[in-house]
Amino acid sequence: MRELLTPYGIDAVSAADLGLVEPVESGTTFEENARIKATAAAKASGLPAFADDSGLTVDALGGDPGIYSARWAGPEKDFRQAMQIVEDKLCERGARAGSQRTAHFVSALCLAWPDGHVEEFEGTVDGTLVWPPRGEKGFGYDPMFLPTGYSRTFGEMTNVEKHGLPPRGKGLSHRARAFLKLAEACLATR
Repeated sequence: MRELLTPYGIDAVSAADLGLVEPVESGTTFEENARIKATAAAKASGLPAFADDSGLTVDALGGDPGIYSARWAGPEKDFRQAMQIVEDKLCERGARAGSQRTAHFVSALCLAWPDGHVEEFEGTVDGTLVWPPRGEKGFGYDPMFLPTGYSRTFGEMTNVEKHGLPPRGKGLSHRARAFLKLAEACLATR
């Protein structure tokens, strides 16, 4: 996350660096989970705090894995396993053609102040899921996610290509789009 804010001159420290306990993500949406984490960090630290919750939503799976994207990888965070689960579920539903495999990466960010004020931002990237996964870059479901209008998966793109870090311009990834909105809000308050 720091990598996406540093080009805007915004320094950040992690909750772990401050010794903060990570709250239970009990929300039912990406936005709620980001808000839970950001407000808990702001309250505990007495500093403005931001948090992100993101994941993959697959249309043919009714939006799953959604907020459970990381949990599908199990306690070992084995995203090869998680991608296989997604593929198996798509095949069970007969979703083999690209038009049946539409998906979205979503990133919700919340910026919270100790006084309880919050600002929320969201970035989304549309695409389709490919099988087998391609590329070793990125993390999570990146190797199976082909963003609309591109011929390479997120797993085949460099961070600069995926996030479009300045001065290159607007990022392609869901996180980069949400972080751009966050950075603009932070800079507007300076």
